[in-house]
Amino acid sequence: MTDVKEDQFLEKLYEVIYKLSVISKTQSFRFKKEWDLIFTQFNPNPHLIRPINIEKEKFLKDNKYRIQILNTTKLAFEDCFHSIKTLLEALYNHFFDDSELFKESFSESDGLLLKYLVAFTLLGNLVQYNMLDHETVPLKYTILARNYLMIKLKGLKDSEIMDNMKKIKINLTITDIIKYLNQIEKDGFIKGQKKGKSIYYEIMKELKLSKEGEEKYNMLLRPLIDWPTGIWRSFYNIRELNLTVSNTKGEKIEALNKILETAATQGYVASHQVFDKLINYYNEIKA
Repeated sequence: MTDVKEDQFLEKLYEVIYKLSVISKTQSFRFKKEWDLIFTQFNPNPHLIRPINIEKEKFLKDNKYRIQILNTTKLAFEDCFHSIKTLLEALYNHFFDDSELFKESFSESDGLLLKYLVAFTLLGNLVQYNMLDHETVPLKYTILARNYLMIKLKGLKDSEIMDNMKKIKINLTITDIIKYLNQIEKDGFIKGQKKGKSIYYEIMKELKLSKEGEEKYNMLLRPLIDWPTGIWRSFYNIRELNLTVSNTKGEKIEALNKILETAATQGYVASHQVFDKLINYYNEIKA
């Protein structure tokens, strides 16, 4: 890690927050623009990331203002999480069931496949999100999304699938797992075969749209489906704060450096924790 003095750290902290302010502004605009093309009828006001308006000199010199900006940034992290949740809710609670556009654009087989494909694309890229939100995407889609590649590669038995779900904090009994796997099998994507005391599953149908379905997907949905992965990787990346602060007055520098170690990890949880702890840190040292 790079060693910096306290004033240099504040400069770096400002730069990181300014970067986040630009990302939140541009990506919220992009998200709302794509949203309005499809989902306004279901929810005209999706959860958007709040703006982070930061004044450099005031941030560097005014501790009270600094705490205010840190808090706004922390809340913006929460907004981003809820923007993704808003999208998943619109897809699985409304668009896939109630939208005439969806029914007109996709064949019945492509429409069914799309529900699994979107879960695989989004939840496969956002494992940490999936660990925090188990309710929004129906479990049968989540289960195939989590296990699709391994079932396709070598097949999995029911207990292995159950263990894989526990890794993302979804604790189901073997009876529940088999119930959901039976639903996925009924949809035609897997096949189970009894071997001893276990049921082994293999892929029967890959998550690949027809040529026409792929064209429609790319035109209608792909910009929105790609948005969560892009924003997660950029907005929850504060690795520039993984610094060691030295040559500073006061006795709390060790606490600050302990906080900044967490910045080495990318993702919502680490970013949120860093800013939450920075708020506490500056509250404790304020004059």
